[in-house]
Amino acid sequence: MAGHTNFPFLSLLKVASVVVVVVAAAALGEARPSDTVFNYEGQDHKHYQKGETGRKVEGYYSWFSPEGQEFYVKYVADELGYRVLESNALPVSSWGATPDGHQGNLEPYHGDAQAADAAH
Repeated sequence: MAGHTNFPFLSLLKVASVVVVVVAAAALGEARPSDTVFNYEGQDHKHYQKGETGRKVEGYYSWFSPEGQEFYVKYVADELGYRVLESNALPVSSWGATPDGHQGNLEPYHGDAQAADAAH
């Protein structure tokens, strides 16, 4: 369609940018007595995250489209990386696969040490 914008993708991109900034800011912040890492609610979006920064956090963020539809993403980030657990903003495959936290390689990344071991 001419003039049609893929709003959910653009919104997800904007929210993901905010998430990166928030996670970086939280990593630089002081230790908090509770397990809440971040809690923000704006006019048309919100983001909540709990856990231990640098180890494991779980959270969700959501936003409303101009048409009033709410989109959300529930996620976990730990030694296995960032994984979407549930979302209505991400596509579903033709065979019905949806985000469930088991995407990709779930082996911990050990960087150069792992590459050095493989070379021997």
